[in-house]
Amino acid sequence: MPLTDAQWARIEPLLPDRTPKRGGRWRDHREVIDAVAYKFRTGMRWVHLPEKYGNWLGVYDRLRMWAVDGTWERVFTALVAQADADEDLGRAVSVDSTIVRARQHAAGARRKGPTAGEPGDHAIGRSRGGLTTKIHLAADARCRPLAFVLTAGQAGDAPAFPEVMARLRVPRRRGRPRTRPDVVLGDKAYSSRAIREHPRKRGIRAVTPRPADQRGPRLRRGSRGGRPPAFDREAYEQRNTVERCINRLKQWRGIATRYEQTATIYLAGLHIAGIFLWSAR
Repeated sequence: MPLTDAQWARIEPLLPDRTPKRGGRWRDHREVIDAVAYKFRTGMRWVHLPEKYGNWLGVYDRLRMWAVDGTWERVFTALVAQADADEDLGRAVSVDSTIVRARQHAAGARRKGPTAGEPGDHAIGRSRGGLTTKIHLAADARCRPLAFVLTAGQAGDAPAFPEVMARLRVPRRRGRPRTRPDVVLGDKAYSSRAIREHPRKRGIRAVTPRPADQRGPRLRRGSRGGRPPAFDREAYEQRNTVERCINRLKQWRGIATRYEQTATIYLAGLHIAGIFLWSAR
């Protein structure tokens, strides 16, 4: 579905001026965003973009330009900040990851000279299941994404956790950006001692289940590391919000299956899906 008038009213003030310093006047931003969203929703090839959206190359060039200069991420972050200013952003954050199958032609990007910020492996890994990308993300209590990190599919969840937390930055009208939620919720993949200590050092409460191999008598007696923290089952019940957020994102076929050759463009698709979710609140 294209942007509604209410969504466009939130997004339009956040976009660049349509008259750039060089060249002619840009095509209408709303038409381009609808075209890009249609492509990621359907997962179709760029050359098959419907004629009503105009020249597909112009749409792709705008997508790529705004992905490289950070426009999509800035708009996404600004919409999250608006929700925070309207007190529509909870202080409980859930983290998780999901694996996405990458189509074979997604591995055709150049290996030499990637653009700034583009990982050398383009966030594509090879395993028995074929080519995969892993999306690490954080979500709020209303199943809306807050931050994304891309890695190769075989990467673990725990090593990416600090980077996901570092991307939790919500600008405010006054003062420093908000970077510390009250509580962060994660499953057993985030239950190691090192991962639990990372948020606690920043004054964030971590709620993760303790693995069975860490529940022995020694830990119950409190030796070597002290008594384990009490597990807050009531708070942990909210962790499914990140799984529901993943389900919402994967309703876009171009997100559920990776067709893009570069991580920069695929990440832009995630931000665009997030823009649609946050602007519709």
